[in-house]
Amino acid sequence: QVQLVESGGGLVQTGGSLRLSCAASGRTFTTLSMGWFRQAPRKEREFVAGISWTGRSISYPESVKGRFTISRDNAKNTVYLQMNSLKPEDTAVYYCAATADSYIAIRRNEYAYWGQGTQVTVSS
Repeated sequence: QVQLVESGGGLVQTGGSLRLSCAASGRTFTTLSMGWFRQAPRKEREFVAGISWTGRSISYPESVKGRFTISRDNAKNTVYLQMNSLKPEDTAVYYCAATADSYIAIRRNEYAYWGQGTQVTVSS
């Protein structure tokens, strides 16, 4: 069983930055592809970034491309989401997710493991 624990959320002004972290345990980290999703009130949970086992393949939707950066430190069993130029519409609960598939998964149902979520609030 994989456990994921997110940290780093908080309140930031428009244009500011935050870095989210997700620590994984319970499985060899290098056999997990990782993703970040977010869910705003009354909206569907949406994919915001994904990274493959090796870190060589990365994917973002257009809504965050150029502003968000996903990375992983396999020595620390941790995946990060650096968020720059934040906008009020980025306000959501952010979730870390993991899958044993080697490719980047972008659909929610492709991920078997989820963290508890961390709140990000961007004030205007």
